[in-house]
Amino acid sequence: MVATPLVLRIIDRVRASLPATIQRSVSRTWREVPAYPNSPDKNLAADLTAHTETVFEAALTPLEEGRRATAEDFPITASQARRRLRQGVTLPDFLTGFRIGQETLWEAIVDASDSEQETRDEALHIAIHVMSVIEVGSSVGAVAYLETQQLDMAEGDRVRRDLVDDLLSGRKLAPGPSADLAEISDLRVNSRVLVATATSQTPMPDEQRRREVVSAFRSVFDVGRRGIAVVLQDQIVGITPVTSDGSTTLADLERAHRELTRHGIDLCVGTSTVHEGLHRVPDAYREAVLARESLDDRPGVRSLNALTPLDYLVTLDDEVAHRLIRPELRRFVEDDLASGGVLIETLLEYAACDLNAKLAAEHLHVHVNTAYYRLDSAAERTGRNVRSFTDLQETIVAIRMLTARDRAPSH
Repeated sequence: MVATPLVLRIIDRVRASLPATIQRSVSRTWREVPAYPNSPDKNLAADLTAHTETVFEAALTPLEEGRRATAEDFPITASQARRRLRQGVTLPDFLTGFRIGQETLWEAIVDASDSEQETRDEALHIAIHVMSVIEVGSSVGAVAYLETQQLDMAEGDRVRRDLVDDLLSGRKLAPGPSADLAEISDLRVNSRVLVATATSQTPMPDEQRRREVVSAFRSVFDVGRRGIAVVLQDQIVGITPVTSDGSTTLADLERAHRELTRHGIDLCVGTSTVHEGLHRVPDAYREAVLARESLDDRPGVRSLNALTPLDYLVTLDDEVAHRLIRPELRRFVEDDLASGGVLIETLLEYAACDLNAKLAAEHLHVHVNTAYYRLDSAAERTGRNVRSFTDLQETIVAIRMLTARDRAPSH
């Protein structure tokens, strides 16, 4: 069929007001479908706007060309349907939003038909075309949504683990389920990514507790959001794309951690700095492990950004650095640990108080003379002048390294 001059006139009028029509459709969807404003994904409004524009073009272009709409006229509907699943929008809600868009477009067509009877009659014929667009577009979206849902339900955990394993190993993603899941999760080649890892400090007495931990972690990295989270052996690993410094993700992790703590579940969580590109995920993972292990088994959430250079170097637990520790310092640390670690505690507090023995004594709840006695004892046993910054620094580094657990990042 060939588009008549009347049809082309109507289309020209619709196109002239298309931006306003798109915005009206998006606003109505946001107002009438609660899943949209309730989604935690801040990109949903932009996604919906882009998809609405594409669908409207899928209706108008075939009409101009005098043909019926086909699946090829909906180039991003399949990917948008997959994204809606991850954004917390159900299939019925997605299809409702699709229908609202077509109703809004139809209203624009009616408005563009003016008061001429002939033009209005032509608009009624266009209604058949709009119904066809709804049918084709809805089918494309529904198939993609259901395929993604099936992937999540039937193979979700396996595919998640495969994807995370590929990313942690630095392997290039081959076409297939892992690459599809990465695309759905907004994990693209050039994405800026942040990695987190968590271990539980309290045994999981039952599967229900384990599910609570995984669910809390996925509430930050996975369900209804961008990113992915999986259980790997004795830890949970989360990988998420970020647009800034990752502070929002860190705040969300801290909230999830507090909630789990209230339920008697203690997690040690470490996060990396932000890295450019998926090929940097292995580096980011190693950073997250270091940040987690710097907690020394104390429950909490720590970003690598929170570590000082000394914290970082001590956490690395370098073998060469260990060999450089003076034998007398090593004996001092080993002997004092065996007798309760009182002198080590005093030295660490003394250093933290900028070599102010009186303030250190207050923090330790001891008399200042006791603090001085302990410092003198430490100096005698180490052969180091604890009132010298250089000597004290060497002593503190030795203490930090020798009291840190072996930390070999692995997954």
